[in-house]
Amino acid sequence: MGMKFSFSLLFLILFFSRADGLFGHGVFHCQFTSPDDFVYLEQMFFNKVLQIQYNSTLGKYTGYTEKTKEIAEGLNKNPKFIKEEKKNELKCKNHIPLFFDVFLKPDLHLEPSVRVRSVQAASSQHPGMLVCSVHYFFPKPIRVTWLRNGKEVTSDVTSTEKLSNGDWHYQIHSYLEFTPVPGEKITCMVEHAHLMKPKLCEWDPRTDRESENNKIAVGTAGLLLGLVFFVAGLIYFKKKTYGRELVPTNSI
Repeated sequence: MGMKFSFSLLFLILFFSRADGLFGHGVFHCQFTSPDDFVYLEQMFFNKVLQIQYNSTLGKYTGYTEKTKEIAEGLNKNPKFIKEEKKNELKCKNHIPLFFDVFLKPDLHLEPSVRVRSVQAASSQHPGMLVCSVHYFFPKPIRVTWLRNGKEVTSDVTSTEKLSNGDWHYQIHSYLEFTPVPGEKITCMVEHAHLMKPKLCEWDPRTDRESENNKIAVGTAGLLLGLVFFVAGLIYFKKKTYGRELVPTNSI
């Protein structure tokens, strides 16, 4: 279950016509469980009883008494009031990232982690494919582009959706199909709110190749080690089998 946060702005309307008085108040709520899951509520109470409410999920006012039902119906028909509530809803959404910056920033890795590597090409049009993997960024908006010799690439580029990690962080993967050209410079550029300037991650074919060679070497070493144990076990088995002395049996 995710945590639920709420910003509330309270205003009071007091009436003192009698000793016991009348008490009315209104509350604005910006409730959210994540930057993309929020609701804006505007509520009016009289003597602690909810009379009328605007809910951004419904996009309209709702009255809870005969009188306030009439008022709510009139407000819903007035474009000016609905437009104003839409503005308040947008303010609620825009302020949510600020809440995380102030209160949750120490627990979040907000700056994106970027890595470029080669993968198996998905089509026969180009023999090579690179993937730029961007991890651990927050908030969600981000821009990932490819540069070849400093110029932006717009063709043969595909990208995944921004995927949630379930811990307020996001990840995204961008793919570039290409035909290798000796000496060219291929770079993944990431632009994000928590980067003072675009983050550039250049593809290094030598490092990439060494990484693949290391994987092959580890796999080969494991195979050879298994073969050594197999041969040693086979030799031991044969020695035990042929080293036994035959014991003659006496016939009656």
